[in-house]
Formats: sequence, structure tokens, C-alpha cells
Amino acid sequence: MRRAGNRIRITVQLIDGEADRHIWAERYDRELEDSFDLQDEMTRAIVAVLPGRVEASKRERAARKHTGNMAAYECVVTAKLLHHRSNRADNAKEQGLIARAIELEPQYAHAHAWRACILGQTWVWGWYEDRAATEAEVERELAIAVSLDDNDSDLHRLLSAVSLVRNMHDEAAFHQQRSLSLNPNDGLIVVQQGEDLTWMGQGMEGSEWIRKAMRLNPFHPDRFWSHLARAWFVARRYADGVAALRHINAKNDQQLALLAACHAGFGDMDAAGACVREVMAKLPVYTLGGNVIPFLHYKHEADLAHYVDALLKAGFTA
Repeated sequence: MRRAGNRIRITVQLIDGEADRHIWAERYDRELEDSFDLQDEMTRAIVAVLPGRVEASKRERAARKHTGNMAAYECVVTAKLLHHRSNRADNAKEQGLIARAIELEPQYAHAHAWRACILGQTWVWGWYEDRAATEAEVERELAIAVSLDDNDSDLHRLLSAVSLVRNMHDEAAFHQQRSLSLNPNDGLIVVQQGEDLTWMGQGMEGSEWIRKAMRLNPFHPDRFWSHLARAWFVARRYADGVAALRHINAKNDQQLALLAACHAGFGDMDAAGACVREVMAKLPVYTLGGNVIPFLHYKHEADLAHYVDALLKAGFTA
């Protein structure tokens, strides 16, 4: 409960103590005119909603299929650790580990969700032999995970990510909110909230969520810094974007392009040009249409134009 002047904000949460799982929450913002009336109103609201949520939680808990197979669990955990290195060699290792987890425990919903995530990484970065087949496999794994446990927070995080890659922003927002309600303190879910808001044009708000994710996990992957840099770029805080990207030692071409755009944003054309030359040294055939725009998911044309204009100004070719 917090109070500011004559206003009061009360947050109520219901937690399954045995499973340490968030079940329900509500926030009440009211004018503190009559504390007894406020107390009665809140009591009626909570009593009305609580029985249904408790009953629903019991049904969900009965249906939820967690693995008791520690070998399968360890395969998933190891695959997750490798996943955040974000390179092709480790992705290949992840695929073997997650396949082993599913072989050991075919009904392990979380493993199917993470197989979709791992294959999704190959799909996004082009580490595949057949794009259509990879996309179909991601869809199949997500469908299996949904059928096994629709209340897996990572599952809805992944459904949101897939929707975003397809530029289905409303669907992405729906699944992201579902994921956030199921596990509001998971760093990956929190950072994705920041990513989604950034792609939807809300850079300042997105940066707040990304920084919250960094506080939740001080040992976060380097990609969190590039998410923060993009949020700052959308918010027109170019110098902050440069500062964020300085935390990444080995930058990939997308991160170098973002750094070039940030430098160009506040007029440091020498630094922007140096980034462009570094990208071209690695990838001599590099164009915005072929190497950058396919990986952008801005909801608003103005945000896309803002980024493309900065890249052209930095020295990239269309």
C-alpha cells in the first residue's frame, strides 16, 4: 500500500505458496475520502474474484505436467545457458540437448517450448537449410507445448516473439501480457516487455522495462544492452544508445549497424563511418534491404524511416 496526498494505491496478490507461483493480482487506485467505504469496496471485489481464481488454479495445477526426470531437466537447463551465447555453434549443441530432453520426457511442455525457441533462433538468424521447414517445426513445437501446458510463461513469451517477427503486434502484445501475468519477475519476460514496447514506438517506457530486467539478472546476456540501445534510439537518446552498446565487446553486424545509427543521430559521422567500415570488412555485400530491414519489426512507419534514414546517413547503402 502506498499513499500520495489524498490518493492511495493498494496492490493485492495471490500466490500459491507451495508452488511459489503467481495466481492473481489487482491494483486499486482510489481517492482516500472514506477509508471504511474503500475497505468495503476492496473486500467485495476480492471476495468476488477469489473463489473463481482459486478453483481455476487448482484445475490448472492438476493439468500442468512437470517433469520428474532430472536428466531431461538438466538437458533443458544446459540448453538455455548455451542459447544466450547467441552463436551458430552453440545453437547446434542446444538442438541436440533439447532433442534429448524430449526423448527422455515426451510430455515435457517446457522442453517443447524451448525447442521452439532454439529453432526460432536459427530461423531469425538464417542458420537453417530450409526456412519454411524450420518455421513449420517452430509452429509444431509451440502447438505441442500449448496442448501440454497453456500456462507455461515461457510458452507465451515465445508466442509473443514469433508474432512480433511476423509483425503481428496486437497478437504479440496479447501473449506478452499473458506471459508477464504468469511470471512477472522472469528477466527474459521482463526484457521482452521492453523489446515489444520499443518496436511499438515506446522507447522510453521500453528502456525502463529493459533496465528492470538487468536489475533482476545482473549477469544478463549481452543482447540486453543492444535492446536498451534500440530503446534509447527510438527515444532519440542517441548518446545513451552509444553508451549501452559499449558494454558489448564482440558486436555482430546488427549491433554495429545500430551503433552507427546512434552515432549518426547526434552527428558523429567519423564514428558512424568507422562502424560501417567494420561491418563491410566482415560482410562486403551488405545492404539495408538484404541485411537489416528483414530483422526490423517496428509497428510504425515513422520509426522504421527514422532508423533507415540514420543508417543511410551513416554510410550504408539501400
